[in-house]
Amino acid sequence: MRLTIELVPSSSWANNVRAIVTKKQWDIIKAKVSSKAYSVCEICGGIGPKHPVECHEIWEYDDAELIQKLVGMIALCPDCHMVKHMGLAQIQGKGEKAMKHFMKVNKVKRPDADKIVFDAFVKWAKRSKRKWALDISLLKDYGINVEKIEENKKA
Repeated sequence: MRLTIELVPSSSWANNVRAIVTKKQWDIIKAKVSSKAYSVCEICGGIGPKHPVECHEIWEYDDAELIQKLVGMIALCPDCHMVKHMGLAQIQGKGEKAMKHFMKVNKVKRPDADKIVFDAFVKWAKRSKRKWALDISLLKDYGINVEKIEENKKA
């Protein structure tokens, strides 16, 4: 599966990189991610009409230890980014557009796509009932002082 659905638990919606770094830091991260990808989507090779790519955070979840760990940043066209956040796409009335892009990129038929999306939402619902500790140590690779961010969160 080239393009996957990554639903962030609702209990972690405010815990994203963009929300915890400064605008200047976010702009630096976005520029590095975009530049590394030559401003094309790292999944489908496409670009967006307004801006070529958007910066997407890749998280892994340790369901036993309840740790949400940032493991990467990737450049995505707006359509692939919309698929990653399928729940938001549905809320915004773009669910069908996201589904068609998902099926096209992955070369899957509707019944298979529906099953994959359903399973993603089941996992999301389960994870949303829990509180997650955030591991953003990867941001050190982008020159971000992670310790300072964590001190500010505690204050």
